[in-house]
Amino acid sequence: MNSEKIILGIDPGTTIMGFGVIKVVKKQMQFLQLNELQLNKYDDHYVRLKHIFERTIELIDTFHPDEIAIEAPFFGKNVQSMLKLGRAQGVAMAAGLSRDIPITEYAPKKIKMAITGNGNASKEQVAKMLQSTLGLKELPKNLDSTDGLAAAVCHFYNSGRVITGKNYTGWSAFVKQNEKRVKK
Repeated sequence: MNSEKIILGIDPGTTIMGFGVIKVVKKQMQFLQLNELQLNKYDDHYVRLKHIFERTIELIDTFHPDEIAIEAPFFGKNVQSMLKLGRAQGVAMAAGLSRDIPITEYAPKKIKMAITGNGNASKEQVAKMLQSTLGLKELPKNLDSTDGLAAAVCHFYNSGRVITGKNYTGWSAFVKQNEKRVKK
């Protein structure tokens, strides 16, 4: 096992995409970055998707992550919102897959459970726990970036364990695990 790796965590969204990056050295986490991509200034949904893809590629080129952890969309009542969120997640995943970076999805409750011990924790509780764990001086105004960081930390906590989330190592693995979704 490599004694050093970088994990990019992404909280996909069509209004705000949050992300966080950690470095793991000898099983110890080091905070690298936490930020968000503001997308609400773009009216066109497709332009937003383009920016998600480009920013994800930029993060990959800057930090060279070994793995990507992404928050899976939760199931809501608004179908249109779910479709948009799924597209945002898919575009971020496509960016990682285009660079052959393994991607693991985590349910929001699993991330919250890994960080706080409570699958129903609030965004604020998750952010405060990350602040304490990683020694962050201050928290951002919007907590979408801490949600992205939480995905990376959750992935670190689950490293070496059997992962119940979906894990993709490339396009062929994605297709193999999603045969029913692929048109032939």
